Amino acid sequence: MSAEATNPSVPSRRRGRPRIDLRRLGRAALLGPTARGRLPDAIGHVADAHRAHHPDADLAVLRRAYELAESSHRGQFRKSGEPYITHPLAVTLILAELGAETTTLTASLLHDTVEDTDLTLDRVREEFGDEVAYLVDGVTKLEKVDYGAAAEPETFRKMLVATGNDVRVMSIKLADRLHNMRTLGVMRPEKQARIAKVTRDVLIPLAERLGVQALKTELEDLVFAILHPVEYERTRALIADDATAGEALATVADDVRTVLREAGITAEVLVRPRHFVSVHRVSLKRGELRGTDFGRLLVLVGEDADCYAVLGELHTCFTPVTSEFKDFIAAPKFNLYQSLHTAVAAPDGAVAEILIRTHQMHKVAEAGVVALGNPYAAAPADGSDPAEDGERADPTRPGWLSRLLDWQQSAPDPDTFWTSLRADLAQDGEITVFVPDGGTLALPAGATCVDAAYGQYGTTAHACVGARVNGRLATLGTVLRDGDTVQPLLAADSGSGPSPDWLEHARTPTARIAINHWLAAHPHGPDTPAADPRPPSAVVAGRQPTANAVVDAPHTGVRLAGCCTPVPPDTITGFAVRGGAVTVHRAECHAVHRMRNLGRQPVPVRWSGPAQCRVTLVAEAFGRPRLLADLTEAIATAGAAIVSATVEPPSEQRVRHTYTLQLPDATGLPALMRAMRDVRGVYDVSRAQHPAGAH
Repeated sequence: MSAEATNPSVPSRRRGRPRIDLRRLGRAALLGPTARGRLPDAIGHVADAHRAHHPDADLAVLRRAYELAESSHRGQFRKSGEPYITHPLAVTLILAELGAETTTLTASLLHDTVEDTDLTLDRVREEFGDEVAYLVDGVTKLEKVDYGAAAEPETFRKMLVATGNDVRVMSIKLADRLHNMRTLGVMRPEKQARIAKVTRDVLIPLAERLGVQALKTELEDLVFAILHPVEYERTRALIADDATAGEALATVADDVRTVLREAGITAEVLVRPRHFVSVHRVSLKRGELRGTDFGRLLVLVGEDADCYAVLGELHTCFTPVTSEFKDFIAAPKFNLYQSLHTAVAAPDGAVAEILIRTHQMHKVAEAGVVALGNPYAAAPADGSDPAEDGERADPTRPGWLSRLLDWQQSAPDPDTFWTSLRADLAQDGEITVFVPDGGTLALPAGATCVDAAYGQYGTTAHACVGARVNGRLATLGTVLRDGDTVQPLLAADSGSGPSPDWLEHARTPTARIAINHWLAAHPHGPDTPAADPRPPSAVVAGRQPTANAVVDAPHTGVRLAGCCTPVPPDTITGFAVRGGAVTVHRAECHAVHRMRNLGRQPVPVRWSGPAQCRVTLVAEAFGRPRLLADLTEAIATAGAAIVSATVEPPSEQRVRHTYTLQLPDATGLPALMRAMRDVRGVYDVSRAQHPAGAH
């Protein structure tokens, strides 16, 4: 995966990771293999980083992978002039420093061979096995010759599908993009901007979701420098000019160490400078920055209980800023992140943010799924969990990834996939809701009942007419919260379908793609002939009885009265109003009697063709538990959609429910009213004489 030359404008403030000397690596690579049994000099630093995390690792396979990669790429050079082998070496070093296991590093060394050299995937499989071959194939780009402009989105689709089976595919891709972003300087500015935008919209959110914060934060800084150079330079100057930042935090760190030592708590207290984007965000939040704003304190302890002990001491001995407290240990983030966040205030008003976590939590916070090793390793012989400290052993199918893999199958068009992918990844956070069968749904934060319906039922949700949230009637646009119980209500009529308004409430690509597909296939509504796309209308008697119901002189139009909301098969009559239009009323409407008494002459009208209709019904009942739920279910079963609903406060144990409903066919109104009357406790259902207040 090609790139470029070192970009010296973006220093790494956050980690002590040594930058790779590409020229030294290039010279070492050009010397060729070393004596048998010895590691080549060019891969020695990778071996050192790997052994730091995995002391017993077998390095022989890395030597073989390096030698095959070096010989395959021999004669190829990057745009910056270094031998091409320096790129897979750099990518592999990034992963080794994060603690990736040997199989990932082996595939990383070979990740560009099938794409850019004559080496075949079969040869990789023969030499290194199925796992390595799968990882290499997962990150291999699709050819532009075959896919044209669709090559980039389809390559990402391929990688995401591969990630669904093995998360290490995306780990290699993220490290590959980080090194390419580090070395983007020789590219034309417009190409730098294009790559940076894809990194911002796709790769950084993926790094966040996989919990690989060490990669995410550096990618953010590199993108920041390219896409927002003015703000980047301002932030760089702020950091450079504040010589007291380290001293201010170091003083707080010393005070924290003293407090914890006196409390008998063994802990490591570190000062962690903020990366550039973090400093920029804090400056937007707090305005003028103080020394303590340029970093945070990190407190590392041995056990979970120690985290809370540290928190108690800090809140006892310092002034806590309670609005900054967050407990991500009791409630971990969706990307495996665990930590306690708090902040304390100094007498001069300066605020120091503090992160408290165990060493294992810190490892996962930095490296995410990479830190969990091979999720497919066999369980230990003693039957214990192979994951450390109870961390999940198989991180490859978290909710967001399962959701993404589901909806991408419904987006065969590359443009739809690309747009939907960016929109999905732009969602901030994740919630879990419960469904009546005892299962759960993972949805993005901000998801609504529409999203839950499509997440639970797929395209069957086209027939959704409402929902219950925590047992209460809710509109389809109701935003769900973490822990809600949601029950989408489906109409018995499978011919019903969504309205374009649903798109305003849909947050997930699953819902949006399904709704758009249905609307495209039914441009005239559900089961409605193309020539009759509009709601039911009345026409002046003697005029052409078309479904369009547009009246020639002397009357210019027909509208349905809001006072009685007539629908077929009501007996109707009309009255001419100003402008030549005709207003249509139900024959028994009080307004009809008033106008007749005033001498107004009615205009003969009749219904023109069956179609959808909207009606307001009032249900009067004796109050009881679950009355609302049972009425809603009766309405849904009858195939009606609830547009709005109001429930008046009970009076003498009696309640009044008013529903404005959309029916696919007005002839179903009598059956609907009978079904509502059959609900236990309901003693009357009638048509409203005035539009509902919630209408």
